[in-house]
Amino acid sequence: MFYIELFSFFLAIILIGLIPFPILYGLSSLFYFFVYRVFGYRKNVVLSNLQGSFPEKSSEEIKRLMSLFYIHLTDVLLEGVKAFTMSSRQVRKRHRIINPEVLEHFYKNKQSIIGVTGHYCNWEWGSLSASLQTPFNTVAFYMPLQNKTIDKFVRWSRSRFGTTLASVAETSITFEKYNNSSTVFLMAADQGMASKYKSMAIWVQFLNRDTAFLHGMEKHARNNNLPVVYVDVQRVKRGYYTVELSVLTINPNELPEGKLTEMYAQKLESIILKKPENWLWSHRRWKMSR
Repeated sequence: MFYIELFSFFLAIILIGLIPFPILYGLSSLFYFFVYRVFGYRKNVVLSNLQGSFPEKSSEEIKRLMSLFYIHLTDVLLEGVKAFTMSSRQVRKRHRIINPEVLEHFYKNKQSIIGVTGHYCNWEWGSLSASLQTPFNTVAFYMPLQNKTIDKFVRWSRSRFGTTLASVAETSITFEKYNNSSTVFLMAADQGMASKYKSMAIWVQFLNRDTAFLHGMEKHARNNNLPVVYVDVQRVKRGYYTVELSVLTINPNELPEGKLTEMYAQKLESIILKKPENWLWSHRRWKMSR
């Protein structure tokens, strides 16, 4: 099983790496048919999430959003594989930061920052583009894969333009290690939370529901007194994204406890409401109640 998984992984990278982008999205449309229409991947989860978040929408509107979401999902999955073979020129062109000057003040003052985003549009390419388009040392937190060989390859691939991948299990150690070296720490703070961490959740009203948010982003911002910048990724068209930066706070310790997480949630919600189909609706975001 180990070798079958390994063979399938590298075969997918080789094949998708050889496919030009226009053909890649033709393949994505085919995948969409099977993922959504044939197998109905997490269809009940997506339906429940959309209905709970948009109770005012009709069943037809919900179905339309579901269809658009699955097109987005298959695009992002294939783009994630394509990332293994993309050149630096392609990354700069297809995942472009439109206002990098937002970070100039922090870099001139030798400050590290937290770049926080959500699972919206293409978050995968961010670990490649940040190190190419900013002067900061870049550290991206990720969840290690069970297959150690594949995990090692992922770490190598995502770091080939200068980004360091750090396990979420080593978050505190990583902040201590890099905090004094003008580093941007990339975090996605909208993951679902394991029940064992429920006592540490920060509860926020989000998309019409009481929602448990991970405490890590706010915890590390406050512990290290780091400015927090929201990273807004938007799709221009298939295969092309813009990245807009906006400062959430310069001094997190001046905010009441929980306020930074609330500000993050409000920013993410405002983005989702404009184009709901581009968020990752297939995760079990509301499995935990207060």
